[in-house]
Amino acid sequence: LPLTLQVKNKAPAEVQITAEQLLREAKERELELLPPPPQQKITDVEELNDYKLRKRKTFEDNIRKNRTVISNWIKYAQWEESLKEIQRARSIYERALDVDYRNVTLWLKYAEMEMKNRQVNHARNIWDRAITTLPRVNQFWYKYTYMEEMLGNVAGSRQVFERWMEWQPEEQAWHSYINFELRYKEVDRARSIYERYILFSALVIVHPDVKNWIKYARFEEKHSYFAHARKVYERAVEFFGEEHMDEHLYVAFAKFEENQKEFERVRVIYKYALDRIPKQDAQNLFKNYTIFEKKFGDRRGIEDIIVSKRRFQYEEEVKANPHNYDAWFDYLRLVESDADAETVREVYERAIANVPPIQEKRHWKRYIYLWINYALYEELEAKASKRTRQVYQACLELLPHKKFTFAKMWLLYAQFEIRQKNLPLARRALGTSIGKCPKNKLFKGYIELELQLREFDRCRKLYEKFLEFAPENCTSWIKFAELETILGDIDRARAIYELAIGQPRLDMPEVLWKSYIDFEIEQEEYEKTRNLYRRLLQRTQHVKVWISFAQFELSAGREERLQRCRQVYEEANKAMRSCEEKEERVMLLESWRSFEEEFGSDSTKERIDKLMPEKIKKRRKLQAEDGSDAGWEEYYDYIFPEDTANQPNLKLLAMAKLWKKQQQESEAAAVDPDKDIDESQT
Repeated sequence: LPLTLQVKNKAPAEVQITAEQLLREAKERELELLPPPPQQKITDVEELNDYKLRKRKTFEDNIRKNRTVISNWIKYAQWEESLKEIQRARSIYERALDVDYRNVTLWLKYAEMEMKNRQVNHARNIWDRAITTLPRVNQFWYKYTYMEEMLGNVAGSRQVFERWMEWQPEEQAWHSYINFELRYKEVDRARSIYERYILFSALVIVHPDVKNWIKYARFEEKHSYFAHARKVYERAVEFFGEEHMDEHLYVAFAKFEENQKEFERVRVIYKYALDRIPKQDAQNLFKNYTIFEKKFGDRRGIEDIIVSKRRFQYEEEVKANPHNYDAWFDYLRLVESDADAETVREVYERAIANVPPIQEKRHWKRYIYLWINYALYEELEAKASKRTRQVYQACLELLPHKKFTFAKMWLLYAQFEIRQKNLPLARRALGTSIGKCPKNKLFKGYIELELQLREFDRCRKLYEKFLEFAPENCTSWIKFAELETILGDIDRARAIYELAIGQPRLDMPEVLWKSYIDFEIEQEEYEKTRNLYRRLLQRTQHVKVWISFAQFELSAGREERLQRCRQVYEEANKAMRSCEEKEERVMLLESWRSFEEEFGSDSTKERIDKLMPEKIKKRRKLQAEDGSDAGWEEYYDYIFPEDTANQPNLKLLAMAKLWKKQQQESEAAAVDPDKDIDESQT
């Protein structure tokens, strides 16, 4: 019975060997240096034949194992070639071609063997078979033509090139053919090859590329056929037309003409190309045109090219974002300074066609200035009043007046019609604007127009409409009253003021009351002015109203003016005792003290000094928005003597401060008792 081995320790080994390690070790051992085979010295023919037999058997065995490995065939043939067995090597190559006739290396090695052994006809035969079997392998054609040229068979090489050109090969093949003809000074033949190269061949375009035309033209220029070169460029421009224009063609054409000193032709070529080639594809064209103008042009030409560059930049900006109105403004300023009227109009039409997509006024504020500039250009620069009117009318029709409008457009249109001495149209436009979309600015502009025309009845009607539309507008009430005052109708002006102050809601009531009071003062109606102040004080107890009232009484010009003024200050002081804003009360007392210092006696000055408050510094606690503590802040407060008498707590606070001061003095004395003893002994 066989012995059974038992593994006692079945735990995994400490060092694990992976499959990757096994493969790596096997690969490393393969690379170990083997001892070189022993050198065999052949001394007679029998040994040589025996060696050849063994070697051939090895090659045949390798081929038999894998017929598709072409390297085995090539090694076999090269070994036979090294033994000068050319016929055997040729036989091996033929057998290999039967296996894989598409192998390029096999054909090349076969032909090279024939050429090395000076078998020219055999080599020609192989090249013919190769280019017939694989006509798209350019290497065969290059090798074949090079061999014929090296043998001095120029006609044979040309014939191979012609056979090659029938297959319409790539660009380099044509250039090789052209260079071949040029090496033998066959310029006419080279020209005919260029013609076939760039034009149609059997209704198929071989290589209709711009660079091929340029090479053809430079070929003619190089051989001093300048007329032919110019004709090639012209044919190229005509061939590509305006649909497939390329800046490189025009740059080469312009440089050719520049070399021929035809500067006007160069300028025409550049301008023709710049007008037709898309701007994003003409960077190199702009650059070369600029260089040309700097070399041969005048100042005007340089300015033209700079303007063209800037136009290109603006075109790119507005194409990227048609609603970039600032770019349109810059573009329009440029074309207005340089271009003709039709070009400017075309750019304006393109600009105003980009209507803001959202009907909100903030999106239209920049856009509306395009229309304004358009209208002003037509009126001032082009002197076309009819087109100006059309621009204004088109803009006013475009605006969504139910949502918003632009008063400046209506006013500019009306002013334009007045300049054209067409007053009815101006009034009609402003009337339409007020009917469609009434605005304060429209009313003010219309009223100002009628005032300039001295149509006061129309102004009254407009003010009435205006105040019906915006009764809270204090400025309108004041202007209306001032108009009546200028016209001498005081009662109407006073009635307007009364209507104004009776409105339940006003935007600037203080300005309206001040204007009404100034109006009564101008009319020297002091009692009415005094009554106005009293009515105003019933509505507000503002300190400035009291001070103004007192100054009015002071300037009334009567004997009792000082007494009246002082009485107003007394009333104001009593009224403002309950005011929370202590700064206003201080302002009133300071104004009162200034009055007493100028007009009062010693007793009145002493009295007002006693009324002046004491300024003290206090602290108060701050709270943040979320209710948390935010620290303390210091502020100044005012304590008025009149309030101190009525508030005993303030007296108690003063006594507490005095006691604290005494305590601090006693503590300071107790700190240094020796000093007190010395002082007592002294």
